[in-house]
Amino acid sequence: MTFKTGRRGALQILGLGLAAGAAGGTALTPAAARAASPDKPPLVEAGAGDLRALMERLAKAPRRRDFKTVPMILTKTEEWDHEALTEVMAYRPKPKQVWDNTDIASPWLNLMRNALNAQVWSFRHPDFLAVSATHGTAHLALYDQETWDKYKLADLAGPKFKSNTLIVEGKAASADPKNFEDPAGVFSPEDNAIPVLMRRGVVFTSCHNAIWEEAGGLIAKGVNPDKLSHEALAAELTNHLIPGVILTPGAVGTLPELQQAGFHYAK
Repeated sequence: MTFKTGRRGALQILGLGLAAGAAGGTALTPAAARAASPDKPPLVEAGAGDLRALMERLAKAPRRRDFKTVPMILTKTEEWDHEALTEVMAYRPKPKQVWDNTDIASPWLNLMRNALNAQVWSFRHPDFLAVSATHGTAHLALYDQETWDKYKLADLAGPKFKSNTLIVEGKAASADPKNFEDPAGVFSPEDNAIPVLMRRGVVFTSCHNAIWEEAGGLIAKGVNPDKLSHEALAAELTNHLIPGVILTPGAVGTLPELQQAGFHYAK
């Protein structure tokens, strides 16, 4: 792999973040660091060695999900998934693309799937990486069903969503991945699900600013059964992001960082 020699700058940034955490932050403990633990094999081509390696590193990168409170503006690297985000920004193979996804009812998952299919099989880029900078109502799809039920998130998602169907794999997910032309297969529109796209290497990032605003909106609507403070409710929402998601300080603020790292912007 050529990745190691190109990661020096990113690893220096990571080292600074870890040093800052050791100096004044909360250490990540095994119980506090929940990363993706996929129970199904990845859906990547045999030639996607760099992408497969990135997926393995991201699966090992910590995701802190034991917050009691969080501030409005994140200022310490231990307050977001810094290690995982650093791995994404250090990814070298090209092309790579970041999607600015804001509307849960839009065809955002379908568009990313189509881009991935064309890059992998039409243009022969098996290591193509797609990242979702997720905010707006699309961000609701990154919460588990327990949180949807407790905070009545279906009311915010709109009439198309009585539950978080976007985190549920369809029967197409069990189709033979060798038949990538199957119109009802795992790479078809029949399987536009976040877990399936994650198995293909797609990275979903969460927006802390969206979390903060969602918490404020729930409090304003009186949907706060535990009578939590704004800081505590935002923390609870953060703790219930689905496995594999990468928490960022904010989607819009992270987009320029990804673009400077060579990601092409898509909307």
